[in-house]
Amino acid sequence: MSGPRLYVLVLVALLGLTALTILASYLDLGPFSAPVAFTIAATKAVLVMLFFMHLKDSHGVLWLAAIGGFFWLGILLVLTMSDVATRGVLPIPGK
Repeated sequence: MSGPRLYVLVLVALLGLTALTILASYLDLGPFSAPVAFTIAATKAVLVMLFFMHLKDSHGVLWLAAIGGFFWLGILLVLTMSDVATRGVLPIPGK
């Protein structure tokens, strides 16, 4: 499948994932809120990269750059989540 129909299907998927993001923001998922949001965001990013940036039809260096970008994103997410997970409850100064 290719052409405008494919782009419309990807757009519908992106809109559905956006609706899922909004729904997830209203749910009390506790410590899983951030990982769920990150997973949905990463899925949307992959769809945009593959179809709208035409990465699925590319070869070689472009794939290497994309994989390197996702590797770096993974490092940033792991560091962010480890920071959030190791925070203690801090008292409010002056109270």
